[in-house]
Amino acid sequence: MKQVKINIGTINDVKEFINIVNKETFEADIAVGKYVVDAKSIMGIFSLDLSKPLNLTIHSDDCDEFLDEISKFIVK
Repeated sequence: MKQVKINIGTINDVKEFINIVNKETFEADIAVGKYVVDAKSIMGIFSLDLSKPLNLTIHSDDCDEFLDEISKFIVK
């Protein structure tokens, strides 16, 4: 399992992120405070406060290629 902070503040960012994460076979969650949603759910993501960094939890240790694909969303 890996965790990173991401920022997907625009509608286009959400669409791009969803397209990338839906290609993967592993499960992933996004959390803000006490709210946790499926990272593959566009409706779930839009229910969150996107003005703040989000906590992405990837339920796989073999996700380096995925992390490279979403590098533009990762908060450094």
